[in-house]
Amino acid sequence: MRATDLSELAAFDAVARHRSFRKAAEERGVTASAISHAVSNLEERIGLRLLNRTTRSVSLTDAGTMLQAHLTPAFGEIGSALDALNRFRDTPFGKVRINVPNSIAPFIIGRVMGPLIRDNPNLQLEISATDRLVDIVEEGFDAGIRLGESLREGMVAVKVGPRLRFAVVGAPDYFRERSIPQTPHELKDHVCVQNMYPSGVRYPWEFEHNGEAVAFHPSGPIALDDQELMVQVALSGVALAYVWENRAQREIIDGRLIRCLDEWCPPEDWFYLYYPSRRNISAGLRAVIEAMRV
Repeated sequence: MRATDLSELAAFDAVARHRSFRKAAEERGVTASAISHAVSNLEERIGLRLLNRTTRSVSLTDAGTMLQAHLTPAFGEIGSALDALNRFRDTPFGKVRINVPNSIAPFIIGRVMGPLIRDNPNLQLEISATDRLVDIVEEGFDAGIRLGESLREGMVAVKVGPRLRFAVVGAPDYFRERSIPQTPHELKDHVCVQNMYPSGVRYPWEFEHNGEAVAFHPSGPIALDDQELMVQVALSGVALAYVWENRAQREIIDGRLIRCLDEWCPPEDWFYLYYPSRRNISAGLRAVIEAMRV
């Protein structure tokens, strides 16, 4: 097999997994036109259409579906063989791609990036920070970071710190004509930001104290999926926000935000760095794990 054949098959495999030429190009570090050219060459050479393309979507033909079914385990075996070579290398080397929720990235992985690169000059870190739920295998990541309750089966999970907790915050101006809530049940009398995932699904403000658990579903006039914006709304004095304590800590210390219901906000579950159990982990990923392990 020629090198160009393998490159074209890898380009097709990336497009098939992502259903996107752009995302496939980002994964492989080339332009979308290069990916399109490689797939077109492959289709012309084998005399079969593998992908159905429109301006808005990409789908697999029957031939493309069959080819991907064979390529996925084959490329997995090649990747495992290359990963296994790392046992012969003493120092971390090459690229490590990590997916981490945007809202917690500065607190979980931000603290270790500098020391990792300083101590491992041949290591390349690629961090994708998004609150979108990502399939790390399908999207070509070496590992991801999530709360323990969000982990899929079949993954190796390593506990990482620090342990975070939420805070309910509001500006002094907000409380000039309102009392500070003493229990989550009193939040129904307040204006509260709705928290949502990038998908648009809302999630509740969760509390626990002395064995009592409360899930409060805000019905305020604004819904946000970005904690920076939540803090800005709270600072404006029009609503209360439910954000990571670390994100609002500076504003709380400065007195620009007042914290409520502190005793109702225990630490959340631990975060975990996780990766597929079938992989022989690279020296680079091993270095990331050791830097973050609790």
